Amino acid sequence: MTTDNSVRVSVLGLGAMGTALAEALVKAGCATTVWNRSPGKADGLLARGADVAATAGDAVRAGRSVIACLLDHASVHEVFDPLAGELAGRTLVNVTTTSPAQSRELAAWAADAGVAYLDGGIMAVPHMIGRPGASVLYSGSADAFDQHKPLLELWGTSTYFGEDAGLASLCDLALLASMYVMFAGFMHGAAMVAPAGVTASAFAAHAAPWLTAMTGEFQGYAAVIDGEDYRVEGQQSLAFSDLDDLLAASADQGISSEVVDMVQRLIQRQIDAGHGEQGFARIIESIRQPG
Repeated sequence: MTTDNSVRVSVLGLGAMGTALAEALVKAGCATTVWNRSPGKADGLLARGADVAATAGDAVRAGRSVIACLLDHASVHEVFDPLAGELAGRTLVNVTTTSPAQSRELAAWAADAGVAYLDGGIMAVPHMIGRPGASVLYSGSADAFDQHKPLLELWGTSTYFGEDAGLASLCDLALLASMYVMFAGFMHGAAMVAPAGVTASAFAAHAAPWLTAMTGEFQGYAAVIDGEDYRVEGQQSLAFSDLDDLLAASADQGISSEVVDMVQRLIQRQIDAGHGEQGFARIIESIRQPG
């Protein structure tokens, strides 16, 4: 896909992700200006045809669309607060990792400065940018999203969550929560079998297809949760889901049971409240109402 070269884009922040974003723009034929606080990181992009700005202000002035991929929320303010006047009338697409509250604060700051603001959560690692499987979640200005969608699609599938600038960040972090707990579960399993001489690589060969197959259960659980009826037939009950055997096996292998303890506590709270015969999905009530 090639974009209109007359649309100038500036990318500020050339860490691994910022560089990948800029490379995708240059590859597609976008007129791209880049800037990074420390020198040298733009050399590869310069060789590919990007313009390199000497200052952040020069980068902002060079592009109608400004992409921020910086270290954190404080870095965004540090770079752009002195340039609020320069940004006025432009679009700021912020893909810096921020909390939902920080994203909303930046949207309010941008509105006061006369800047169209779009917040993005990147669901990919740098080498995935521009390839199948990469996706970016957006929220904030609907007009900015519609206007820039051909550009944004150069990085991955673009999904818009609405005018609330914090929603993309919220969904991004919720997806990351699922990922990290899954990874921790895999590592617990690898630790369990290690004393028996099973390598992590051998365990991964079994875990990957099993966990992939289990993701097919998400929609069923989601339907139960949305329907708020944990008595729907066909569910595995909380009582049947008790993890005592798993915990005992972990102890026998001499490993920490912290990962599984967390799930067992969620189950047990619902059993103790008298819901043992209801479905496993009910543990979401333990999460919604911390004990």
